[in-house]
Amino acid sequence: MIPDFQTLMRPLLEELSDGATRRTRDLVESLSDRFELTVEEQQAMLPSGRQRQVVNRIGWSITHLFQAGLLSRPARGLVAITDVGREVLAAHPDRVDMKVLNGFESYREFRSRSTRRDTSGGRPLEAEPDAEAASPEDLLAQAVTENRAAVEGELLKRALALSPSEFERLVVRLLERMGYGRSGGVVHSGRSGDAGIDGIISQDPLGLDRIYVQAKRYAPDQSVQRPAIQGFVGALMGAQGDRGVFITTSSFSSGARAEAERVNARIELIDGLRLAELMLRHGVGVQAETTVTLHQLDEDFFESL
Repeated sequence: MIPDFQTLMRPLLEELSDGATRRTRDLVESLSDRFELTVEEQQAMLPSGRQRQVVNRIGWSITHLFQAGLLSRPARGLVAITDVGREVLAAHPDRVDMKVLNGFESYREFRSRSTRRDTSGGRPLEAEPDAEAASPEDLLAQAVTENRAAVEGELLKRALALSPSEFERLVVRLLERMGYGRSGGVVHSGRSGDAGIDGIISQDPLGLDRIYVQAKRYAPDQSVQRPAIQGFVGALMGAQGDRGVFITTSSFSSGARAEAERVNARIELIDGLRLAELMLRHGVGVQAETTVTLHQLDEDFFESL
């Protein structure tokens, strides 16, 4: 029987405990052998027919461990254990699951992103719906919500790993995908001595209507403070602009937000959570993997016969 993704967490950490970086597909093979999966179980597909069940469950287990900081992804398709992962492995000799991961702030943030969205128009979905009581729509909505939260967390970590210039280009690409500069253009202007302007959005072909952009990578625990906003406003004034967008990978302090509201220029602040949400919404740095269609009986059809 294929284990659930929580049951796979500790075995995954054990497989990586030697410190070697492993390919995900090699982990699938070794864990399949470890749990003595039959050929039929190893080849069993998801209902969509696009991925094997064992690959999907191991993938989700890796995602949760990564969100808690127990695993790292040094490159595409590669996984390695972290120092935190080794500590958890030593501290929990029997089982590692979501209850254990919930002890880490980064994981709690990931779960909060999962639960605060209301994908159905009503109350937020529970983190773990009762599979027996939930409808297929409930289960699908929860899966979509959790997938979005996981991908947003990974997007933010990848953005933090970029160089300052790469991050500025990422922001420019996002603004283009959002439709800014459609009648003019979006230009990456960031360079040494750029006076705090990393991008310029021209809303008309002549470049008369401009929005100025500043993009800054900040660690999650380092919020943008009031002086940074003051510096950006000064750069706007120097460029004779009155509209700007300040985008960061972290958050804005209350003083920074108050300063953005106080000045005459119109300043839009986009923090890391919103940045990741916008990237996912506009398809920047992500690709669609699975499309699912649910069907229901068409009573109108039968009544028309």
